[in-house]
Amino acid sequence: MILNKARRSARLRARHLALLISCICAGLSTGQTRAEDYFNPALLDIDNPNQGKTDLSLYENGPGQAPGKYRVEIYVNNNRIDSREVVFTLKTAPDGSSALQPCLSTDDLKSLGVQTDKFPALREPAECADLSAIPSASASFKISQQQLLLSIPQSALGDVPRGYVPQEEFDEGITALLFNYSLNGSQQKALTADAADSSSLYANLRPGVNIGPWRFRNYSTWSRNETAQGTQTDFSPVYTYAQRDILSLKSELTLGQSNAPADVFDSVPFTGAQLASDDEMLPDSLRGYAPVVRGIARSNAQVTIRQNGYLIYQNSVAPGAFEINDLYPSGGSGDLYVTVKETDGSEQHFVVPYASVPVLQREGRLKYSLTGGRYRSYDDQVVPTPFLQGTAIYGLPHGFTLYGGVQASQPYHALALGIGKNAGDFGALSLDVTNAASRFSTGETREGRSWRARYSKNFALTDTTLSVAGYRYNTAGYYAMQDVFDARRSDNLWTAPARRRSREELTIDQPLGDALGSLNASLVKETYWNSPQAMASLSLGYNNSWRGISYSLNYSLNRNAMQGGEREMESERIVSLSLSVPLERWLPNTWASYNQSQSKQGTTQNIGLNGTAFADNSLNWSVQQSRGSDGASQSTSLNADYKAAYGELSAGYSQDSSQRQLSYGVQGGIIAHAGGVTFGQPLGETVALVAAAGTHDTAISNQTGVKTDGRGYTIVPFISPYRRNTVALDTETLPGDADVTQAVQTVTPTRGAVVRASFDTRVGERVLMTLRRADGMPVPFGATASQAGEPEAFIVGEDGQVYLTGVKPQGTLRVSWGSRPDQRCEASWTLPAAQADNPFINLSAQCD
Repeated sequence: MILNKARRSARLRARHLALLISCICAGLSTGQTRAEDYFNPALLDIDNPNQGKTDLSLYENGPGQAPGKYRVEIYVNNNRIDSREVVFTLKTAPDGSSALQPCLSTDDLKSLGVQTDKFPALREPAECADLSAIPSASASFKISQQQLLLSIPQSALGDVPRGYVPQEEFDEGITALLFNYSLNGSQQKALTADAADSSSLYANLRPGVNIGPWRFRNYSTWSRNETAQGTQTDFSPVYTYAQRDILSLKSELTLGQSNAPADVFDSVPFTGAQLASDDEMLPDSLRGYAPVVRGIARSNAQVTIRQNGYLIYQNSVAPGAFEINDLYPSGGSGDLYVTVKETDGSEQHFVVPYASVPVLQREGRLKYSLTGGRYRSYDDQVVPTPFLQGTAIYGLPHGFTLYGGVQASQPYHALALGIGKNAGDFGALSLDVTNAASRFSTGETREGRSWRARYSKNFALTDTTLSVAGYRYNTAGYYAMQDVFDARRSDNLWTAPARRRSREELTIDQPLGDALGSLNASLVKETYWNSPQAMASLSLGYNNSWRGISYSLNYSLNRNAMQGGEREMESERIVSLSLSVPLERWLPNTWASYNQSQSKQGTTQNIGLNGTAFADNSLNWSVQQSRGSDGASQSTSLNADYKAAYGELSAGYSQDSSQRQLSYGVQGGIIAHAGGVTFGQPLGETVALVAAAGTHDTAISNQTGVKTDGRGYTIVPFISPYRRNTVALDTETLPGDADVTQAVQTVTPTRGAVVRASFDTRVGERVLMTLRRADGMPVPFGATASQAGEPEAFIVGEDGQVYLTGVKPQGTLRVSWGSRPDQRCEASWTLPAAQADNPFINLSAQCD
């Protein structure tokens, strides 16, 4: 409070001074309108006569800001390119005016898109490149907005795509040990004689090591389900691999267990080596794709997701429509097989198609993959058969793309050829055919073909996004490589799979306008040659809002949705209506909800409250009451999720007439590095390690629950590889004895890196120091003061007062208000004990 009063008082005096100066300047200008405005420093002697004169020429005729290093937004021809620290020097023009000009090296100009090779003068060895070597080029510094505006002739700029980041900026990160974990479980207690106790436990573990450009990773899941029939335990080592990028090839090298790409052939899990293009190294290319899993739960249900036979996700969801959008990629692609197990033991199964977009590449761009190794199956009885696979996709002129690939092994050979076309307003289409020859261990041989068409389109007139539309037809003799490899078993217990005959898939989003909401639909349907049981998964959804009230209607149809159609499942239809009403007027950050779902088990209604708590909304909670159509089946559920600085906690409780269920979960990430061990929230593929000594419990902007620990470290869990990422400290949460010279850092990591974002912090007391010279007069207004050994300068105000941060118990202050020796002095101090009720220390010092 005292500090705020002092600041308000200083601002008030400054306003009075500015008003006085404006009046004097206005009076002078009336007599001679062309006269240059002039501020007489003697006005500062009104309250403090004979205090001495400060050299204010920098602010009179100069740029209004001292030379130095500043973080600025860089614009090239009005296009924002980057945010970085730039050194500015003071340059004087022939007319005597001065301005701040940036000191940019040749490499800096090259990173901004300037073709420096065209201008020999730029190659001269100098710390600051001479921008005048480029005809008509100029630079201006907008001090008030901290923007550096560069005007460069288009002829001097190369063909730099938007979002381009020069390879020299890529940061491989630090050497570190990583451990990502997720543990959740549930316990069911029977309340009636016809029910039985049960429990389940699921763990997702992702340890790793980073050494230079190498990333060593393991991904394993473990589950344990205990019922009245016994205990079933499953451990799935999804993959273990070493990976590094090869920037010159814009590719990733993978050694170990992974999955081959699925843009030409179906994805195949392997143990071996793979060299494949990585489009995320390119500017303006499509980012990695992970599907969103949507479904409807009638109770506090358990959701499990498998991909390529491996369990990759398991967790509990509350009653009503749910959405899972945080799946960790399992190293490849392949349909997601989802099981929703309700508290009454009933299950619903459906399939979510993975990425199946048309195969397209930009003109002149080659995307490739080379894979060699042994087939890797989740079934230990399958023989790991060696194979080779190669694919290539090349962009041709006029929007065409040519692609193909080969698969070769002792029992299987396949050749694929295809063509894609970017048809502009008509969308994007690709067509391909794969011819395959198979030989089984019985000596039987088969040959067949697979035809496939894929289409995507955004209809601008109706704003319809047709994300995925695909059709595939396999002849009777066609086998995928994985089908043939699965038949090679050490126990000879092979059953012919339900081989796919045809497949259709569709994903569509249709906005209906601001008032009418939006529609979404997803469909996947398969028929089989040797099974009459077709598989189908259909979901339809409508979403809208009115005056803050949101509502949705969802329909789901699932038929025989088991992997490969291995067993017959009855059709399941579910219709759900959801409604959410904000209660902001009475309860901040709280909503009332209603959900009704109808299935073959009957109609279930849910009513509840949900909301967020704490200043950063780090706690999500919900309370729901459910009632069945029979009137007897009622249940109550409570759920909460808390994102803390050192991890994420979740818990849930539900009870109905037959059982009581408790669910719980904890997940987070750990990084061991040269500075110690840091705990944080669940880690993404690429993360930033914040290092800001002395800033304990300081929040990171735009990161829920992320705060620095007692040593000033924390983890920003998700950042984008090969892109510039901004990491910022929330300065309002800094401790009272800490300050930072720059609260924002920019990091550009490679894939999988732990990149360090270091902040220069000053830890010490906050001091309002009054400086007086040997004659007892205050140090002149406008003088600059800096602590010995520190680059930061502070401005002296009225009566010789200067506000300092990060002040040590003892030190020396260097003060200057001109270039002459008699316009400098030094003041030493020894701080008294800080007062608990005062945010800063008042201190007087003599400046000699």
